[in-house]
Amino acid sequence: MGVLMRSNGVSKKLNETTRLMVTTFFGVAFGFLIGVSYQPFLLTRLSLQSSIAPTGGSAYIDEKRSGVSTMRNNGTGSTQAPNLNDTPKPPAPELNDTSKIWVPSNPRGAERLPPGIVAAESDLYLRRLWGLPKDDLTSKPKYLVTFTVGCEQKKNIDAAVKKFSENFSILLFHYDGRTSEWDEFEWSKRAIHVSARKQTKWWYAKRFLHPDIVAPYDYIFIWDEDLGLQHFNAEEYIRLVKKYGLEISQPALDPNKWFTWTMTKRRSDHEVHKESGEKKQWCSGTHQPPCAAFVEIMAPVFSRDAWRCVWHMIQNDLVHGWGLDFALGRCVQPAHEKIGVVDAQWIVHQSVPTLGNQGFADNGKAPWQGVKERCRREWKMFQKQFENADKEYFKSLAANHSEYTTH
Repeated sequence: MGVLMRSNGVSKKLNETTRLMVTTFFGVAFGFLIGVSYQPFLLTRLSLQSSIAPTGGSAYIDEKRSGVSTMRNNGTGSTQAPNLNDTPKPPAPELNDTSKIWVPSNPRGAERLPPGIVAAESDLYLRRLWGLPKDDLTSKPKYLVTFTVGCEQKKNIDAAVKKFSENFSILLFHYDGRTSEWDEFEWSKRAIHVSARKQTKWWYAKRFLHPDIVAPYDYIFIWDEDLGLQHFNAEEYIRLVKKYGLEISQPALDPNKWFTWTMTKRRSDHEVHKESGEKKQWCSGTHQPPCAAFVEIMAPVFSRDAWRCVWHMIQNDLVHGWGLDFALGRCVQPAHEKIGVVDAQWIVHQSVPTLGNQGFADNGKAPWQGVKERCRREWKMFQKQFENADKEYFKSLAANHSEYTTH
């Protein structure tokens, strides 16, 4: 009986020991599994914290604002106080944030664009609807000639256009709205046609010949439709203009016509002339128009730079351009040297009143009479506007000078 009780006691102790060992084993295994699964979570959390923590200049600014002096590791395991003389690094620019683009040197209105994409100028070169853009243009004309036309002058314009080589772009402004009727000419299919009924060439020029549009052209011809070009060669004309340094010019006119300024009449003994023996009472002083620095508005030729100035001088409402020829000298200096008439390449002004017939008959007056009256009226208006603009400018200069000297 005593032996049996001792045996049962030993068995009971063995069972308890076994349970303890099993429990301990499972506890260790469970802890190991928990530890293994927790480590990636910890690493992930540390990575997230480091990615959102402020760095560089931002950390420095935060420290300065809070007044806390952060201890820094010096590389030996110890720490030291930050050097107050250290210059903080600015925050790195947000290189991909397009909302931050602002380039004041860009053209007005394009400040939010990167300069590399800004196309500030254009051209009148025709392009294809297919293929690669780089293959569109087999040549780029260096000069532009424009005619303001009606169908009644088709034959004359056809003859005139043939005087211009492939170095010229051809642009026709149609005041009668009839553009398709010009398709009979092969050159017309390559020309540019702009149509607006009953408008003048200066109305067209102001709206379609902006300096940034015609910038690729060295010279711009803005001509009437009633010009005879039998004695004219465009390439030779350009050569003479360059030779004599003319920024604004015109071909000489046939001297046998009854009404022509002396300045613009052809001289058979000259290649180019820049002054004339015009009636002195017509000229306000030496080297003044129409005795010098003067061409007429029927067939002017402008350099690129001169046209940029003249375009700004053309008024939106004064469409006939009368008086403009007396003011062209404002755009080039010295005007009496840079404005001239090319005698060696001359034309005939046929004086066909085609645009005058586009007017409106009123109060018993013929259409051309109303047009002529407005031309004269616009000349006076242009002169008055220029006088007022000059006065306002010099008045503002005097006011600014007075304010400067009193301070």
